[in-house]
Amino acid sequence: MNTAFRNRVLVGIAGLSVAGSAAGCAPAAQAPAAQAPAAQGAPPASQSAAGTGSYKDGTYSADGNYTSPNGTETVGVELTLAGGAVSDVQITQHPSNPNTRKFQGEFAGGIQAQVVGKKLDEIQVSKVAGSSLTSGGFNQAVAKIKSQAQ
Repeated sequence: MNTAFRNRVLVGIAGLSVAGSAAGCAPAAQAPAAQAPAAQGAPPASQSAAGTGSYKDGTYSADGNYTSPNGTETVGVELTLAGGAVSDVQITQHPSNPNTRKFQGEFAGGIQAQVVGKKLDEIQVSKVAGSSLTSGGFNQAVAKIKSQAQ
């Protein structure tokens, strides 16, 4: 019995070690922490580092692509600029399967809080409402919109 108990303890410790290692390597936990200070504390530095990007007021749209486990996905982005800042954002979902529909829907529901009121040069999202892959397509579309709005 003593050996059986010791084996159970060792298996439990090994399991906790694997779980701790996996949690330490998870990028999702680090992305919001890295994003929050930059979004709150760095706008003046971002403006000076990015230059004084002068963009014309108006409504611009572009599609961005990203890779998911199901292949290449597309998300549509429409930004309205007013007074040098984003005043509205709309997401057009282009889901290829139920998972993409779920994550693009979550992203669309949370993106307003991340970008409305910010300067176009300040926008760089990494994870929105639990959706991290859609952010890649969104950021690609924003880069296209920057070119359109100059």
